[in-house]
Amino acid sequence: MPSTFLALHYHIVFSTKDRVPFISPEWQTRLHEYLGGTANRLGGFSQGVGGIADHVHLLVGLKATHCLADFMRELKKASSVWVHDEIKVPKFAWQEGYGAFTVSPPARPNVQRYIANQEEHHRVKSFREELQQFLIAAGVEYEDRYLD
Repeated sequence: MPSTFLALHYHIVFSTKDRVPFISPEWQTRLHEYLGGTANRLGGFSQGVGGIADHVHLLVGLKATHCLADFMRELKKASSVWVHDEIKVPKFAWQEGYGAFTVSPPARPNVQRYIANQEEHHRVKSFREELQQFLIAAGVEYEDRYLD
């Protein structure tokens, strides 16, 4: 085969440091747009960004040459600087880790809807419960103490 064909899509979730509800409705949309634009500038393909006051979700396509850890480091760093400089929230920070789950092409529309409906979804479920469900569904071993 003379070429390489890939479909590397990730549902990425990460929270604010200590889950402090820093992300205000007044600038939440701008942050989501910035995250999507930054993902694209890093060579990814933003397919959805959403979240609530204490965390965000992204659906992104990455290239074979991407290293997920490097992509995440640059995405979180750039967006933290943006919040500090543009929004003037000097104490804003992202939590150290993240969750990243592969998404098959047929499942992308459902993940996009899920990401777009975060406000509604979190009226009945906490971020911790949500993350725990993702980890269990993906078969990822974890320790409860790392979910807080």
